[in-house]
Amino acid sequence: MPLTMNREVFITCAVTGSGATQDRSPHVPRSPAQIAESAIEAARAGAAVVHCHVRDPETGAPSRDLALYREVTERIRESDVDVVLNLTAGMGGDIVFGPSERPFPVNEAGTDMIGAAERVEHIKQCLPEICTLDCGTMNFAEADYVMTNTPGMLTAMGRMMTALGVKPEIEAFDTGHLWYAKQLVADGVLEAPALVQLCMGVPWGAPDDLNTFMAMVNNVPDDWTFSAFALGRNQMAYAAAAVLAGGNVRVGLEDNLWLDKGVLATNAQLVERARGVIEGMGARVIGPQEVREKLGLVKRAPAG
Repeated sequence: MPLTMNREVFITCAVTGSGATQDRSPHVPRSPAQIAESAIEAARAGAAVVHCHVRDPETGAPSRDLALYREVTERIRESDVDVVLNLTAGMGGDIVFGPSERPFPVNEAGTDMIGAAERVEHIKQCLPEICTLDCGTMNFAEADYVMTNTPGMLTAMGRMMTALGVKPEIEAFDTGHLWYAKQLVADGVLEAPALVQLCMGVPWGAPDDLNTFMAMVNNVPDDWTFSAFALGRNQMAYAAAAVLAGGNVRVGLEDNLWLDKGVLATNAQLVERARGVIEGMGARVIGPQEVREKLGLVKRAPAG
């Protein structure tokens, strides 16, 4: 992919995620009302896209409850703020194995494995403009946890998303994930040009160093649109790197809790900071309608 700075940049805000961050900051939203309000505030601050998970309102634990997804999407759609809705479809592919000498049976408390149709059911019901497709399997941070997305599962989910008219955002945590994403397009499972998110610094995927980042960027086809993020304190540095490399920007509390050392952030503050980085580089932050035109998105009401 040729390295040409992007002058027309959209910001995605990853509002809450599914990590165990709910007790590390009071700003991590839990309830549907809190998640929707934080997404709306991020949109007012300049995010054209909001990427949403849902959580148990009482415990903050990640959830796949369809009613929670419906409430979040309805609240965002009923607000007076226009924003592109991006829902996760990454839940339901978790395996936590037993200890190294007894990996089976798996840890039932942590394992959450469901079929392709169930993983996409909230997408079918809510009809967001974008949903994520984690395009590979990887060891994920904890000792015995594997994020599982087999080729067969990705093919099935990708076909469902395409049939629904919802654009998949390919989540690439390493170079092999991009390799398989290109195969999904070649096989007609996903439509070209595709949308991809380069996920940097997630243990144990692609590390957030510039050599690895450029290897990822150079594996994105010329006609695809990409965005990128890094975790923690490198979040804003990779906002700048993504723009310089020709891409778009993702920030938000899913990936980073801090505005400055010792200062916990809100989603809106992270978006404002990213906007300052982008505009300081001489680029323009574009809005949701321009994103729809760029990506060929159709804003629709959910199925009745």
